[in-house]
Amino acid sequence: MIAGLIMCASLTVVDCDTVECDGQNMRLLGEGVPFVSGIDTPEIGSHAECMKERKLALIAKGRLKELLAEKGLRVIFSGAVDKTQSHRPLVNIYRTNGEEIGKKLLKEGFARTWSPRRRNDWCDG
Repeated sequence: MIAGLIMCASLTVVDCDTVECDGQNMRLLGEGVPFVSGIDTPEIGSHAECMKERKLALIAKGRLKELLAEKGLRVIFSGAVDKTQSHRPLVNIYRTNGEEIGKKLLKEGFARTWSPRRRNDWCDG
C-alpha cells in the first residue's frame, strides 16, 4: 500500500485510538513512526485492567468523538498496517489548523507515548 490521503464518507470512533473509515478500522499514530513510536490510550470494557482504565477510556473515546465531528479533517495513511489480526492501517488525522488528532489527545492527557518496549499502566495512582 502507498502512503497518502484517504477519503472517508463516514469517519467514526471505535475506541480511544481506533477509528472506522467507511467500514475499515484504522489505528491512530499520533505522528509517530510505525512500529517505533506512537500513542497509547486506555482500553475499553473487558480489555481494561481496572475500573480506572475503563473510565478513562470512556472519557478519551468521548473526546475523540468530539474531535472527529469537526469538518475538514484529513486522514493520511502512513503506508503501514499494524501487527494485529485485523491489520489496521496506521493513520494520522489532521484538523484544519494542521494539528494531528493523536497528538492533541496526548497533549490533553487522553493518550500517552507508546513505544514497543514500554507498556503503559493506566491503573497506577
